[in-house]
Amino acid sequence: MSNATSLASTRISSLLDANSFVEIGQSVTARATDFNMAENKAASDGVITGYGVIDGNLVYVYSQDASVLNGTVGEMHARKISRLYDMAMKTGAPIVGLIDCAGLRLQEATDALEAFGEIYMKSTMASGVIPQITGIFGTCGGGMAVLPALTDFTFVEEKNGKLFVNSPNALDGNHVSKCDTADAKFQSEETGIIDGVGTEAEVLGQIRTLVSLLPSNYEDADSFEECLDDLNRVCEEIENCVGDTAIALSQIADNGMFFETKAAYGKDIVTGFMRLNGALVGAVANRSQIYDAEGTLVEEMDGTLSSRGARKAARFVKFCDAFEIPVLTLTNVKGFKANLCNEKMMARSVGALVNAFANATVPKVNVIIGKAYGNAYVAMNSKSIGADMVYAWENAEIGMMDAKLAAGIMYAGADAATINEKAAQYKELQSSVNAAASRGYVDTIISPADTRKYVIGAFEMLFTKREDRPAKKHGTF
Repeated sequence: MSNATSLASTRISSLLDANSFVEIGQSVTARATDFNMAENKAASDGVITGYGVIDGNLVYVYSQDASVLNGTVGEMHARKISRLYDMAMKTGAPIVGLIDCAGLRLQEATDALEAFGEIYMKSTMASGVIPQITGIFGTCGGGMAVLPALTDFTFVEEKNGKLFVNSPNALDGNHVSKCDTADAKFQSEETGIIDGVGTEAEVLGQIRTLVSLLPSNYEDADSFEECLDDLNRVCEEIENCVGDTAIALSQIADNGMFFETKAAYGKDIVTGFMRLNGALVGAVANRSQIYDAEGTLVEEMDGTLSSRGARKAARFVKFCDAFEIPVLTLTNVKGFKANLCNEKMMARSVGALVNAFANATVPKVNVIIGKAYGNAYVAMNSKSIGADMVYAWENAEIGMMDAKLAAGIMYAGADAATINEKAAQYKELQSSVNAAASRGYVDTIISPADTRKYVIGAFEMLFTKREDRPAKKHGTF
């Protein structure tokens, strides 16, 4: 067995529980005979397919083998993957693809193209039915690069993983030495496709963790774990984490475990998964600071919502709604990001976020932990677009804009004393948490330290929630 062959099979062995893998289609070979293909036939046709378990959960896996015809996708290679999708859909189990591919097999031309198109079709049909996860360990280029965009979560090996539709050297005015648009760093920061980057072992570990968290399919109601954490645990430090909400979410979560997705993209929004009283919950939160593992501040943002952050949150909410995963939001936003780059896509991106929250029928809980200003607040799972329960910390500010700015607009030309006086009145009458609660826009004002127990209580109350939307084929957003 060659090293490359060993890599393809070893990745499966490392991903799955020990000795659980059962291979399907080991003897399948290419049918094509043109251009000396008959001499190059090899068992598996460049992809190992089968099933096994992760923490006892059934999962289907395909792993491309770069030692067989350079891992190119031919007709039978693609059909093996399509048939694996059929099995996963029949049994209601996740599918994981481990990519290491030199592209479509030129010798098979339209046969390869047609069979590869079937994978697109299967992935599209599986969307919202079973979780789809991709791990990229080698090249994932051309038409193959579309597949990670169709799946739900994608992870890339940091050194050898390459994702591109057009190679860096094929881009006008670019060269790989100038900007490697295919590497893990660029893809994770710029495209919104990549959920995690790391060594091969780290990527496989992230996939294992994610599979263990997620339901097996959209009807799976058994994705619970026994909760050994105190349901009424006081979160004493959470108020200090208002900037970096990834840390705040870990404080709320059972045993402090929060699995963040797409951390390098749209950094002003945090998305990820946690358990509350053993039940899986998806979380979306505004973020203005990022701290590293040592507690050092490494990046600051201005507290606004970017177009990338809105798109990132919208897709995450749609995934949660498809798989009946309740959604928690932590809101702390003072407006929309104001620059030329963001303005190009801002309305469209915020529209996608509003659409995702408004259409979601899963339990939705919002906790306002800081500023909640203007339409950016409305878009962040406010009561008006469907939040079932809205809590607010005692020091939260909810309104149109900062009180002093509002006073300056309403009393333009007034002296400083008048502006300050009117700002104080505006803050009390229009921007205070009490004003919002008196109008019913906030259900309960809570102490930050009590956030965990209130959120758990809300989701338990909403466990049997049922809600319909107007009958239609589908929306157009």
